Amino acid sequence: MELTKTTRKERSPLAWVPSLYLAQGLPFFAVAMVAGQMFKSMGVANDDIAHWTAAIMSAWIFKPLWSPFLELASSKKIIVVSFQLAGGACLGLVALALHMPFWFAACVVMLTLVAISSATHDVACDGLYIASLTQKEQAAYAGWTGTFFNAGRFISSGGLLLLAGYFEKTMGVTSAWTIVFCILAAAMITLGLYNGWALPLAKNPASSDITARAIARTLKEVIIDFFKKPGIWISILFIILFRAGEAQVQTIGPLFLREARSLGGLGLSTIEVGAVYGTAGTVAFVVGSIAGGYFTSWLGLKRAILALILAVNLPNLVFYFLSTTLPTDLTLIGAALAVEMFGYGFGFVGLILYMMQVVAPGRYQTAHYAFATGFMQLGFSLFKWVSGDIQIALGYHNFFLWVLAAAVPVAILSQIIPMSASERQQAELAAAQPSTAN
Repeated sequence: MELTKTTRKERSPLAWVPSLYLAQGLPFFAVAMVAGQMFKSMGVANDDIAHWTAAIMSAWIFKPLWSPFLELASSKKIIVVSFQLAGGACLGLVALALHMPFWFAACVVMLTLVAISSATHDVACDGLYIASLTQKEQAAYAGWTGTFFNAGRFISSGGLLLLAGYFEKTMGVTSAWTIVFCILAAAMITLGLYNGWALPLAKNPASSDITARAIARTLKEVIIDFFKKPGIWISILFIILFRAGEAQVQTIGPLFLREARSLGGLGLSTIEVGAVYGTAGTVAFVVGSIAGGYFTSWLGLKRAILALILAVNLPNLVFYFLSTTLPTDLTLIGAALAVEMFGYGFGFVGLILYMMQVVAPGRYQTAHYAFATGFMQLGFSLFKWVSGDIQIALGYHNFFLWVLAAAVPVAILSQIIPMSASERQQAELAAAQPSTAN
């Protein structure tokens, strides 16, 4: 707490939380969204795009396995800044790889390095946020973290894709995507240099034992300690189920917007999709994320969680409405998507705070938060993986009803599980009392 108070006097969280989480979002969406669009423009088959991008993104699932190593650095700030700069360099190498004869293999390798750098950065980034702010501050600024992380989404799916489309017509495909990845590289390096000045130090506990055996022992201790947490399996189930509906909508929703009207879609062009998500959708998401953070700070996670879950999922009715009416008015479509994006931004805060305040606390809070986010990404990937098969089986109209039903289990679960570390400990003590008495 003493470190936090000192840091707060020197630098307001608003001076570094936005830049910290923008640097988390940009490389993630470069891999998750921009790379796939680039490969599509370069003529790569859809199945190859899906297979390789899914493989590259596995870094975010497995990042907990190397997270204990980061506890051995002198501070979280050093790790954060180093991997922001490394990620920027690797994004620049993607631009270079596009001009090689074996460009596809080279791009996959470079994007894999981007993913590993970004996933490693995420561990230290979230750890720095947790260590530098009180629980009340974590809740208050959680909206800012979601806003600027997802700003990477809108920069990628909005501005950069529009820019790539323009340069594809004027300069050719390879040159267009070279420029896009050079811009991403420059942005990450600039953020790394700025954060080198702005971030709090967030020192790790001093340790002189840095042998390979000690690191392996630490990893073993972290894993055992994580799975010994009371109620951890129900927490994992909650984390996985939280994104059941959202993962499917985030995958199928944009495809529905692009799908031909004769096949049940809205038949929008790429530019039109970018316009509706990049204007009203962006503003709505930002407002929702910030409002969700302050709402949870005001009520506390336990009282706010059901409202947050409903906020993430109920706006998916928008897609059911769009699939039923198939409107052609772009203003109406944009307004409907703004409602959906507001709810997504508002409610996603709940999952972030649950992992920070219920799952992470303990001896290895940074590593345990990384484990939690790994399970979050696993849940997202699982539901993303099956969403296409479900949509084909049900059609768009019934698919969006299914998405709403997918939110029911986590809503019920949220009302019967502990919503704070202290509440979880009390539940453990209460459960242990009968056996102690015997």
